[in-house]
Amino acid sequence: MPDSADKNLNPLSIFVGFIPWIVFAIVARRLAADGVAWSAALSALISLVFLVHGRRTGSPTQLDIYSLTLFTAIAVIGFVGDHNVDQWLYEWGRPLVGVLLGVTILVTASTRPFTAEYAKRTTPREYWDSALFRRINLVLSATWGVAIAVMGAAAVLVTALDANATDTSSPHLIDFVLNWVVPISVIAWMIHFTNTYPDRAGRAADEENAIT
Repeated sequence: MPDSADKNLNPLSIFVGFIPWIVFAIVARRLAADGVAWSAALSALISLVFLVHGRRTGSPTQLDIYSLTLFTAIAVIGFVGDHNVDQWLYEWGRPLVGVLLGVTILVTASTRPFTAEYAKRTTPREYWDSALFRRINLVLSATWGVAIAVMGAAAVLVTALDANATDTSSPHLIDFVLNWVVPISVIAWMIHFTNTYPDRAGRAADEENAIT
């Protein structure tokens, strides 16, 4: 692939797309059960701002659409439902959103890889339909989907084990690992992978072309 098309995808641009999810996770945890609907409403508002801005600049993303749809649904359910619904959303809905997002990204990776929308911002249009561009974004999107699902599953497991930790002593070590070690490790690895995989894939494609 020519140098003009061999640009690394900036993980920071992808990270910005996840801001509504980060806000939801932090605010919902702070406000507890009765605040899940408000947390979702705030995240839906942020998603709407991102979506409107994206449409105006010509670069809307499906991640913004996913965020707006899901958080709007959670907000409506939370405001309409009673305290038991709020409690369920806090205990299970809050961690399950990560699993749902990860699975959605993974399922759509082969047809609409979400990273392609970010990669197109730095890649010339003539390379968008190339096999290498499609393969890179399929792999990146699928890997992000698995990573997000893993982080969501870790949060679900915390709820399932009722491991609400205040320190790192056993059994609270389980909560520390699942709530902190797993997400931080996964995110750090994904940043590294997003930075390095496009170059590796490009070099591998060049070697294949040289052989043939």
